[in-house]
Amino acid sequence: MFGQLSERIARFIGTGSFLVYMTIVIIVWVLWNVPIGPDRARFDEYPFIFLTLMLSLQASYAAPLILLAQNRQEARDRVNLDQDREANARAHADMDYLAREVASLRMAIGEVATRDYLRSELRALLGDLEGRRTDGSGSGEARADTAGA
Repeated sequence: MFGQLSERIARFIGTGSFLVYMTIVIIVWVLWNVPIGPDRARFDEYPFIFLTLMLSLQASYAAPLILLAQNRQEARDRVNLDQDREANARAHADMDYLAREVASLRMAIGEVATRDYLRSELRALLGDLEGRRTDGSGSGEARADTAGA
């Protein structure tokens, strides 16, 4: 809870609105306490020691609050970095696995007969079969003729 509150304060201190508010407060403070303002209402005459004390007090609280907010942000960043590193390691392992799979597929494809190779082999076998059939059917008919005579 304190960490969240300190982050909100640190975020507000780092805005332009805070600078505008602080500028307005300081201008009003100085104008109120210079001799132009009413005599009885002045509470911090020149050299504005009380204003200096208030600004020093504000700065002494602002610096540790800002550092606390930075430390909390650094812790969140470290967690995010660890998660990113784990995700990158998983992605790298997946890529390595896929690269090995692609390499094994390439090797397997190299061993598989291609369509053109199969066609040429089938044509050669078909040619051999037709050659045997023509050789065999011619001699087969001659055998049948000699057997019938």
